[in-house]
Amino acid sequence: MPHRKRTRNHTAHRKEVPDPVEAVPSVWRLGVYGLQHVLAFYAGAVVMPLLVAEGIGLSGDDIGLLVNASLLTCGIATLLQSVGLPGVGIRLPVVQGTSTTAVPSLVSVGLAAGGAKAGLPTVFGAVIAAGLALFVIAPVFSRLVRFFPPLVTGTIVTIVGITLLAVAARQVGGGDPSASSFGSPSQLGLAGVTLAAILLFNKLSRGFLATVAVLAGLAIGTVVAALAGRTDFSGIGDSAWLGVAAPLHYGAPRLDAVAVLSVFLVMVIIAVESIGQFFAVGRIVGREVSGRHVTRALRADGLATAAAGALNSFPSTVYSQNIGLIQLTRVKSRWIVAASGVIMMLLGLVPKVGAVVASMPTSVLGGATIVLFSTIAVVGVQILGQADLTDQRNTILVAASVGVGFLPTAFPQFAEQMPGRQLHALFENGIILGTLTAVLLNLFFHHLRLPGQRHARSIDRSEHYMQHEEQVAGSGTPAKEAS
Repeated sequence: MPHRKRTRNHTAHRKEVPDPVEAVPSVWRLGVYGLQHVLAFYAGAVVMPLLVAEGIGLSGDDIGLLVNASLLTCGIATLLQSVGLPGVGIRLPVVQGTSTTAVPSLVSVGLAAGGAKAGLPTVFGAVIAAGLALFVIAPVFSRLVRFFPPLVTGTIVTIVGITLLAVAARQVGGGDPSASSFGSPSQLGLAGVTLAAILLFNKLSRGFLATVAVLAGLAIGTVVAALAGRTDFSGIGDSAWLGVAAPLHYGAPRLDAVAVLSVFLVMVIIAVESIGQFFAVGRIVGREVSGRHVTRALRADGLATAAAGALNSFPSTVYSQNIGLIQLTRVKSRWIVAASGVIMMLLGLVPKVGAVVASMPTSVLGGATIVLFSTIAVVGVQILGQADLTDQRNTILVAASVGVGFLPTAFPQFAEQMPGRQLHALFENGIILGTLTAVLLNLFFHHLRLPGQRHARSIDRSEHYMQHEEQVAGSGTPAKEAS
């Protein structure tokens, strides 16, 4: 009896171990950790509206307005995912940002509607309608979860990491491959200083200092760049302290069937791409992610996208670099990500503060992203470790998907030969190509019944990772909820 009593007490003690996802750090840690997420995400959130603005012929203040709107709506989307509403949001440390996947379709829609400011009401009308459509059909995607076992999601996450390495390499070189200084010793040196600082902090520090290694590396890299005269802070003085556009700044949204369909197809691709990211976050933080959680996450995506259209911004997606940051720092609290969402919103409201972050040299950012993006590939390999790679068909699936996904990274010219905007968008994005290849090959090898086959072979024995509701129900073991 005494022994049993100690066992019960020990079990009770174990149950009292705080959940790192729900942990609420002190205010100053929320601020510092949240800022680190913002710095990891900032460049992507700014580049996307710049691409759209340049593509449809905007300039001057309109570009700044779209950039501010992007930061503001990224913060809103991140809060929807990390904090959530009833039935909306996965409530995990998921950072949301504007999706570059949507750029070709948005530019096409804007130009077809007259270009520049004249095309924006149609663009934002399509974004609002596509976001609402995704919100409504989100439960359909939750039923597709069984088609995304570790074999598929691990492949997708690996492709994301490998593909993003090209972006990191461009940043290391200075950002503009056509510039004469691209890849110069000074650019590589700044990236090297940032990378070395991050590695040294991880090697020599413990506790808090180790968890902010990326932030410290970026700060040290920027200081070195300033001392070497490689930074430009003039944009800070030229920026206003406050500046945000009213909702529907460019007029009432216009609904065009072709435009809505074009953006909605992009939203479907983004949703398929995001599913693997949700599972990656769940794996990193030790949470079970089921179809029900995917439904809530995609509803947040749809609602955030619709809100973005009303606030002069663009479709939302999961930001992979922040997944890498969570894996690297092991700081798993969703409230830290929520804090980053608040900081994003503040940056959207205060252009001058955003200009300070924007003054960070591209090569300094590259020194950090080369670690963050590579970490994503490592997460993908870890997920693949749960799949049965002794099966030749599984090996071929991974090999073919990674290979196809790498093609646009190696030669972007392939996309230029494709007829139509949609095919062009498909073949210029290695993540989308690799994702579709992995999903289709999984269906072909493991779900399609061919003539002469008695039954389709079931997926590898690790499929339970993506089918928690069915498998856990059968075992009688309660799954840990992500809410």
